[in-house]
Amino acid sequence: MAFGHEKLDVYRAAIEYVGWAYRFCEVLAGHRNAKDQLLRASQAIPLNIAEGNGKGTDGDRRRYFEIARGSALECGAVQDVLQVCGAITPEENEKAKALLDRIVAMLTKLGQRGYAVHEDHGEYRTGEIDPDSDPDPEKKK
Repeated sequence: MAFGHEKLDVYRAAIEYVGWAYRFCEVLAGHRNAKDQLLRASQAIPLNIAEGNGKGTDGDRRRYFEIARGSALECGAVQDVLQVCGAITPEENEKAKALLDRIVAMLTKLGQRGYAVHEDHGEYRTGEIDPDSDPDPEKKK
């Protein structure tokens, strides 16, 4: 069983970017503030996508996708800061930005009015779960 957000290409791309950011920061010497900011902002992308996709109203959903988009743009800016400081090569920066560009494009589309991604309602089978542990005397066997 998969959650609805796990089916989104943008979520999978965001998880891929988080992996890149984590591996990059593991070997990054110094630049503590930029490193912390990159890790925080990169993780915020998939977290906001997941939370937004689970919201019940289009306005709430769009708001979280827009926040995720802002975090992706922030990651691009952090990479630029690291490039100007000599901590990342222009080639590596551009390669990581290509993935960010894809993420931003998908989040832009998801954030547009009237565009929504919904989960199938029967997927979680919530009707089969008894929330309490005591036997229900009103149920007939």
